[in-house]
Amino acid sequence: MRHYEDNFAHDHLPHPSLQAECFTDHPDFEFPEDLNCVERLLDRHIAEGNGDRIAIRTFEGSWTFHELYEKANQIAHVLKDNLDFVPGNRVMIRSANNPMYVACWFGILKAGGIVVATMPLLREKELSVMVECAEISHAFCDFTLEEAMLAVSSPFLKHIVTFDGSGQHVSKLETLMGNKPKTFGNHPTKADSLSIIGFTSGTTGKPKMTSHYHKDILLICEAFPKYSLQPTPDDIFTGSPPLGFTFGLGGLVLFPFYYGASTFLIEKPSPDLLLKAIAEHKVTICFTAPTAWRVLTTKVKDFDISSLRKCVSAGETLPVKVWEEWYEATGLKIIDGIGSTEILHIFISSNEENMRKGATGLPIRGYEARIVDNKGNEITDGTPGRLAVRGITGCKYLNSPDKQKEYVENGWNITGDIFRKDEDGYFWFVARGDDMIISSGYNIAAIEVESVLLTHDDIIECAVVGLPDENRGMLVCAYLVLKDKEKASDELTKQIQDWFKNIAAPYKYPREIRYMDALPKTETGKIQRFKLKNTVQA
Repeated sequence: MRHYEDNFAHDHLPHPSLQAECFTDHPDFEFPEDLNCVERLLDRHIAEGNGDRIAIRTFEGSWTFHELYEKANQIAHVLKDNLDFVPGNRVMIRSANNPMYVACWFGILKAGGIVVATMPLLREKELSVMVECAEISHAFCDFTLEEAMLAVSSPFLKHIVTFDGSGQHVSKLETLMGNKPKTFGNHPTKADSLSIIGFTSGTTGKPKMTSHYHKDILLICEAFPKYSLQPTPDDIFTGSPPLGFTFGLGGLVLFPFYYGASTFLIEKPSPDLLLKAIAEHKVTICFTAPTAWRVLTTKVKDFDISSLRKCVSAGETLPVKVWEEWYEATGLKIIDGIGSTEILHIFISSNEENMRKGATGLPIRGYEARIVDNKGNEITDGTPGRLAVRGITGCKYLNSPDKQKEYVENGWNITGDIFRKDEDGYFWFVARGDDMIISSGYNIAAIEVESVLLTHDDIIECAVVGLPDENRGMLVCAYLVLKDKEKASDELTKQIQDWFKNIAAPYKYPREIRYMDALPKTETGKIQRFKLKNTVQA
């Protein structure tokens, strides 16, 4: 029995026999049994005399590590003193990326709670599902987003406490914090105490609850950053992914704080604001999605980004054309990577020394990967197959043994992606497992068709799905966003189809083309192809 008064989350972990094999093969990945990750990420900066260093920057101002530390301590006191909180409770955070979000994140963990971070654009329906699934008892919510939060009706949700992420007003949380001590004795969690629950980002329907330990939070800080970024305390990180997305949590909070660096948070990170932040605040490392890198390329000539040294892309595969255009415009090589909410962060990527244009990369330190067939046998001849990964972190779905069995096979995490591995060990993305289109006996990867279409001068974005067809089984259907939407016409459709057949295998050409003003996306920038498929089937 753990020292938690609320054991719901730990009691619903998958049986160890259903979990992926996790291993640590380097001293960097060894952490003590008694562990609260906040002590390594935040508290140590104060203990080591670096509390006056800037931790968080925004366009409006900055917080030092000491200011963040004090506010996190006060929030932990509010939970314990005012909100009937017991360790192990799940606490939702609903906010855009801002300093108070980060303070709440640390305060919850200090008190021994489990963070359930969310995306700002979620509405009552999605929030209700999360509250019910995770039996969430508390929520910290930016007052500008409280309407949907207050609409959630659940016997589990006992306390909704608003705060002001802008720092311009005093909301309920700030009032409760006002007279609280600025020190706090962290709850004595263990290395394998749960720290966060991350809901899958919603590209395939109903979300699942992924869970991660306190040690997992620190383990990923020893993996991708050391492999690809080589951070120093002088680095300034920024990016567009929400902190409710593990790609954003790692890139904008965990990695900078682990290395004593700072983060620049933008509540509504448009391409113009990202470039403005980089230019005016000398940002050195930027995380965003391929769709954003494409737009940034068209605007970068108007900004001084000479401080930028590392560019990271994830969330969707990075088209070669986007990589080439950014490199031509800036001389910087975008680091592509694949990660998952289930494994917490990036596990295959590259660095400037081993980068191979178009490839996702190699397994980073702490992970190994292979390609397997439908029976779990390893494929070694370069044929595409299912991507299998294992290492320092792995999938732990809460309360979902059937989904756990689907994601973990024979100790390996099966990500749902189709990859191929070349003779040098590099991994190349082929498709999502559900994005393979079988037409007249041909296997056509949606991403291959998209990569060709993106080279057309009139097309700015595209998504390809399979259209059911009685004669061919499936047809290739392309949804296109044009640079000039007025050009959409039957004539342009025929021109694009003929052009495609001249530069790529004709059997892959999109037999159906539909024009859209915008593609449906998650807040993380992933194209929601399942919505397009539903549109097609309708």
